[in-house]
Amino acid sequence: MRSYHLVPDTAAGMVVRRRPVPVPGAGEVLVRMRAASLGFRDVLVGEGDYPLPVSPGVVAGCEGAGDVVDVGAGAARFKPGDRVALTVFPDWLDGPFDVEHAAQLGTTRDGTLTEYAVVPESALVPVPDHLSHAEAAALPLTAVTAWNALTGGRRVLPGETVVATGTGGVALAVVQLAALAGAHVVVTTGDPGKAERLRALGAHAVVDRRGDWPAEVRTLTAGRGAALVVDVAGALGESVRAAAIGGEVAYVGYRVADAPTGPPVDVRALFDAGVRIRPLAVGSRAQFLELTRALAVHGVHPVLDREFAFDEAAEAYARHRSGQAFGKVVVTFPTGDRPASASDAEFPGNLSRELAGH
Repeated sequence: MRSYHLVPDTAAGMVVRRRPVPVPGAGEVLVRMRAASLGFRDVLVGEGDYPLPVSPGVVAGCEGAGDVVDVGAGAARFKPGDRVALTVFPDWLDGPFDVEHAAQLGTTRDGTLTEYAVVPESALVPVPDHLSHAEAAALPLTAVTAWNALTGGRRVLPGETVVATGTGGVALAVVQLAALAGAHVVVTTGDPGKAERLRALGAHAVVDRRGDWPAEVRTLTAGRGAALVVDVAGALGESVRAAAIGGEVAYVGYRVADAPTGPPVDVRALFDAGVRIRPLAVGSRAQFLELTRALAVHGVHPVLDREFAFDEAAEAYARHRSGQAFGKVVVTFPTGDRPASASDAEFPGNLSRELAGH
């Protein structure tokens, strides 16, 4: 089988290696990967700016889906032929995140850019019947993060206002899911050309983030502000101004453009706002299962931008970093068996360059 491995001391930053197909151990499942998707997290890993450790040589990628082909002793949740998606944090089954859950695919554990993966059966969720493998691969990081933002803290009531900042993968999932919950959905964007597509996903209003968008949000809410602001762009001070008293800012992003941090937040303004700040990243397996059930009931499909073949991973990274993608960039894998080669090959293209933006 072939896998993409992070090797920072090489010119490309990644190599393709061929290895024997692994055998699942007790409680484990062997998955033939069918698709993997890319996100801003991959940008941070490539830049060496990720807050969690990254092991050299680890298989890249944290989002993926495939088919069960074998199960180890004692594994009873899945059988060969089942379609499954992998959880980003395999040890985070339920409850709040803790340091014991920090092991992550694509950083300290082998990830999803591989033709076969062995994972604990507890780290898998069934793929809803209405989703393709490519769509399922778009869920584990961005969509689960959006679900956590909407349900893990202050749950949004029908008719309340939810703001999603930006038009990245998390924000698009927030728009879709918040609309399902009956919320009044507002999206900020610097590209007015995306407005119609955002409305088609469920947004009720689209606000230009290059202006005073918190003031616009307050105008749209008769001065009350938003019950929930999902901050993916890192503009925490602006998000606080847009939130209602007793509201919440689900803080997903901590960077603004190329700056390592956003502008400082006035602590007096933060106190006076009466707003709860809840930092979050991804979600547990239990939250992933809740998400898939909701998607199945409502027949919702995640937004995909483009699909690339396994050998076109460099082009997929370039598309993601271009900033032109609307939805998830997905790498799909060959469906037939391929003969193994004895040698490794450098990743086609300079990964450090490819991941320099998003």
